[in-house]
Amino acid sequence: MPLPSLLPPLPPLPPLLDETLRRVDRRYRLPPLATASALTDGHSPATRLAVSIEAAREALAAGHTPDTAIRHTFIDALAQMIRHAMREEGGDATLQATVLRHREALVREYAALATEADHDRRAIHAGVNAIAHPAKLQRLTPGAQRDALAQLQAAAAQAAWPALAQTLDTLRDAPAIAASATLQRDIVKLAENPALAHLLRLDALAANEHVRQYRSLLDRNGPRPGSAQAIAQGTRSQQRGAAVEMLAMQALDALATRLNDADASGQQFRVVTSMRVPSAIPGSHERAKTEWDAVLLERARLDGEGADAAPWNVRLLLEAKASVDAATTDLPRLLRGLRLLAHANVDSVYAFETQQGTVKLNGASLHALSTDDAALRDAVLYCCDAPAEMPPRLLGAASRMQLLSAQTSVSFANALAERQHANAHALEPVWQALLESPHWHSVLNQYPMLVQVRDLMVHTDDLAAAIRALP
Repeated sequence: MPLPSLLPPLPPLPPLLDETLRRVDRRYRLPPLATASALTDGHSPATRLAVSIEAAREALAAGHTPDTAIRHTFIDALAQMIRHAMREEGGDATLQATVLRHREALVREYAALATEADHDRRAIHAGVNAIAHPAKLQRLTPGAQRDALAQLQAAAAQAAWPALAQTLDTLRDAPAIAASATLQRDIVKLAENPALAHLLRLDALAANEHVRQYRSLLDRNGPRPGSAQAIAQGTRSQQRGAAVEMLAMQALDALATRLNDADASGQQFRVVTSMRVPSAIPGSHERAKTEWDAVLLERARLDGEGADAAPWNVRLLLEAKASVDAATTDLPRLLRGLRLLAHANVDSVYAFETQQGTVKLNGASLHALSTDDAALRDAVLYCCDAPAEMPPRLLGAASRMQLLSAQTSVSFANALAERQHANAHALEPVWQALLESPHWHSVLNQYPMLVQVRDLMVHTDDLAAAIRALP
């Protein structure tokens, strides 16, 4: 819908908002990166990798081939990081589990079956419920048939797959079941379901020594998906995320109040949360952020009829994250989300759903959003309440994982596990992939991304303090 002609052009950033963004402490910001020539043996392997990767990126950006010294630094640091990761004490459980899977055929079989285990369990539960759902059992006349089917339901509820298979074998020959051709057919179908064979094989493999070791390594990285511990951990994470969102929203509300009190020109400011991007905005919504945690909006106070219906301008987009790693992982999606919003038609008004109801946004303010560094600093904040790690990690968690899980790295780690000679030069293919493969683009550019996301991050306490300090 076209904008009313009485709307003024998009005003500049309000002075108090600009001052808040300039004055808020950025405790997560990275220090200057050391140069490759300044590296010593005292620097950690992760730091030496980060420096050599950034030196390689800068060389490629300038149209040069990274020099031999940088390549040697990268390969030696990667070899040392893998050696550290393979130590029994304090090593990396994920890499060690990957190496064990690489070495042992039964572990590979177990891991492959485990990836489909949830699907297989659902299939068996569905088959059991089709035959012996508790509601069906209640309608059956007490007797041998109901008792046998109740045993089947109990075995499924306890994930006791050998007992379930044995019960099915018993039921196949039971006279009470043979009286119903349909029931007998369903029992045979369930007994021959490949999903049950998979679950039985998983149970059998779980007794293998190497599989037990593999499962122990996985447990060191946290509870297994679907377990009670994983569900509890997920609940705690959700609660912590909600708490960060609440703190961030409270700070943004305080800023809106301060802006409203100070602006003599009659501007209005408000905060909305969980703002969902409408499908009416053109552009690709795929893998883009389509829901924003909190948004500071501004509207010109217009005179006359319909003033209250005037659309709002986006002034600040805020995302709450529980950790630096969460924000780093989120940044590409956020940037795609900004590009999506920037596809808005400047002559249109768009209706966004929020927790506070429907709000109408000026397409011109959305179209003005940009992903360049200066524009981002004026439009986006990541809010976090986690302490800033000291010293800060210069190699992102995702980049570290990709380096360690590369097939060449796993082969090198496997040689270490088998007490074979492991030559660092064998890691040369990882260096070449870093320079040449699109798959390694995110690792090659990992340091600029870390710098960018940390520049956008503020602690919730620091944001509140900056707002309180406004004149």
